[in-house]
Amino acid sequence: MTSDAEAAAIGRARKGSSEDFARLVGEHQQAVRGFLRRLLGNHADADDLAQEAFLAAWRKMAEFRGGEDFRAWIMGIAWRKWLTGRRGETRRRARETETWRDAPTQTTDRPDDRLDAAALLGELPDDQRAAVALCLAGGFSHGEAAGILGLPLGTVKSHVARGRARLLELMGGADDAI
Repeated sequence: MTSDAEAAAIGRARKGSSEDFARLVGEHQQAVRGFLRRLLGNHADADDLAQEAFLAAWRKMAEFRGGEDFRAWIMGIAWRKWLTGRRGETRRRARETETWRDAPTQTTDRPDDRLDAAALLGELPDDQRAAVALCLAGGFSHGEAAGILGLPLGTVKSHVARGRARLLELMGGADDAI
């Protein structure tokens, strides 16, 4: 929900006020960075991607409609930036796999790694991980997450339920852990 002060800052930022946009960044950067950290599992990469998302938001600020929730809007930009990067990463991995197809692989599956929250989230499919990160860790409602991810509400609810169940399974069934 947007406060009157935030709505005023949004209005001024839409007209080019970098000071008001900086205020909006300050208010929402932790949520964006936290969401991206849960998706990426890497703080430095998540922080870089958050900067890219805010830069894109600054460029698109004139397009922001006043009745929208700014936090949901910027989260949507961050999600689309992540998806774009993920597609590029998938293409890069495919090229590397093709190049190194015959190279020996080495895997590690230490118990300590299984307990790492980022590693556990990494076990989930992309859309499911994003829904879990937004709803369970980010405090967004299912409806807000659906808007951010561009998915139907029922799909987000399913992703959250299945993601939660999978995380519980990975953690050995500790129902109170999530």
